[in-house]
Amino acid sequence: MKRKVLISTGLVCIALAAFAYFADVNGKWSAMLKGPDGNEFPITYTFKADGATLTGTVTSEIGTFNISDGMVKGDSLWFTANINTMKIKNKGRYYADGDSISLRVGARSTHTTLKRAADK
Repeated sequence: MKRKVLISTGLVCIALAAFAYFADVNGKWSAMLKGPDGNEFPITYTFKADGATLTGTVTSEIGTFNISDGMVKGDSLWFTANINTMKIKNKGRYYADGDSISLRVGARSTHTTLKRAADK
């Protein structure tokens, strides 16, 4: 009986630690994203991680759009940016030591690095 309690407690602690590790992705992140024409434009992501679920918004020069189908697992994240009628898949990795997110955007896997945006 003691063994089951210890194992259960250990598993709960590990799950909580995993969620706490990734909690730092919450907040605003900004980057410059290169479009298909080669021009760069500013983009801002606002993330909210709730367990393994990732929600938020994407803001660019053309407006603010919702994120759907977002998930976090370890230091990996993926989500869909719903921009007007387009659904753009994003896949990335969170680097806690550099407080950055390496992100691949869209079918062409355009790469950008997100940095935490300063609070205004």
